[in-house]
Amino acid sequence: MGTNTELPPHVLIFPLPMQGHINSMLKLAELFCLSNLHVTMLLSEYTHGRLRRHANIESRFSRYPGFRVATIPDGLPEDHPRVGERTMEIVMSLLKVGGAEFRKLMETTDALSDGGARRRVTCLIMDGVLSFAVPVAEEMGIPFIYFRTVGACSFWANFCFKDVIEAGEAPLKGKDEGKHEYWKKEELDLMVTSVPGMEGYLRRRDLPAFCRVNDVNDPGFQTIIRETRRTALSRGLILNSFEDLEGPILDQIRKPIPNLYSIGPLHTHLKARLESQKSEESSLPSSSFYEEDRSSMSWLDSQPPKSVLYVSFGSVTLLTRDELLEFWYGLVNSGHKFLWVMRPDSIVGDNKDNPIPAELEEATKERGYLVGWVPQNEVLAHPSVGAFFTHSGWNSTLEGIAAVMPMICWPYFADQTINSRFVSEVWKVGLDMKDSCDRVIVEKTVRDIMEVRRDEFLERALHMAELAKKSISEGGTSYTNLNRLIEFIRSSV
Repeated sequence: MGTNTELPPHVLIFPLPMQGHINSMLKLAELFCLSNLHVTMLLSEYTHGRLRRHANIESRFSRYPGFRVATIPDGLPEDHPRVGERTMEIVMSLLKVGGAEFRKLMETTDALSDGGARRRVTCLIMDGVLSFAVPVAEEMGIPFIYFRTVGACSFWANFCFKDVIEAGEAPLKGKDEGKHEYWKKEELDLMVTSVPGMEGYLRRRDLPAFCRVNDVNDPGFQTIIRETRRTALSRGLILNSFEDLEGPILDQIRKPIPNLYSIGPLHTHLKARLESQKSEESSLPSSSFYEEDRSSMSWLDSQPPKSVLYVSFGSVTLLTRDELLEFWYGLVNSGHKFLWVMRPDSIVGDNKDNPIPAELEEATKERGYLVGWVPQNEVLAHPSVGAFFTHSGWNSTLEGIAAVMPMICWPYFADQTINSRFVSEVWKVGLDMKDSCDRVIVEKTVRDIMEVRRDEFLERALHMAELAKKSISEGGTSYTNLNRLIEFIRSSV
């Protein structure tokens, strides 16, 4: 290859090794590839293995000669579940081993320069809690930007956690308090006054669930506080959001972090740029850790338009058997058809001795379809799907908005508790069912979203989807911000 000065900039993208984070980072990587940048994606060995088994990462990116994958260990044993409450252990483990592993990788490969075939890394884009990479980047003179893969609403609440604690507004748990007991606490409905821009609609129970701990000094909670504040020390912040969705909150963030790139929704942004470049592949890449069951698409083909409720609680939610049954009875009793994604590892405990009641099995054969995992964007785009019952992960929330889907929200942890509040109270495109799990409420909520209030939610959803489309079209805010980000990367060489 030519002299080093002719080589394009080289971006290193370093996501937290969880499916939702990798999902949006891979889309950003491909957008950079389309702009002829060299990209290295730094994955954990575990997530790289899952992607090679279940996603099309190798065949997908083989058309981009400037794309590479590098890996480091995450410090957890291979058989660690990496789901449910234990996902925070991925973060804590990486904080222990990540600094030394990252340094070793960068020093032994001359900053991933591929023996001179590529430039040494010229820009690092990293996830929110990976600041252990900063000392190495600074020593090597590599500018770094954070890409927080959550919404602006969640990032800003996390950024304000210190003030939340000082105001006495953190929704702490009692020492031995069970989940259902905690949900019933009346003080959780008190309004939060310590997050600027969210006064009037944010309750304590809507704060990101990192603060649902027994003690404000909890190591996980303190990590989130410390790492989020560090974002202000970088050269900029990327968010998978758009101005018409979260403008007032983005303006709050610009006070401490003026260089902000809102470039979402990334999945539709990538699709639009692939189409505009007449790429032979305009479908979206898979970043699934699970095998996708395509039989669900054939089942949807046989259903009437807008008749099916799509149910998926994402890649890390765990349900107890009691919760599973409450949801199941609620869905069946609503009388509506449903496609339910039930990951093989998503039910807690060994229930071999407790078979599912026959009445549920029968009703499901009639009106439902259960699968382990699906190609979600294809499902949401299917004409038979009328609404989305979601855990309110940020990718799913944006995918629901872009697909004109009214949503029922049952958040599980992390940023999901605040996303669901914005869906119901700010954007008004769905209903928030957080902190409850009762078949009667499930049945009523499904009926509300599928029939009683369907037109009201559809009208709002259509409006939001149009705004999302405008943002990624030529001249739109996300389109312009992505070009500005690419210019920044080119100028850092």
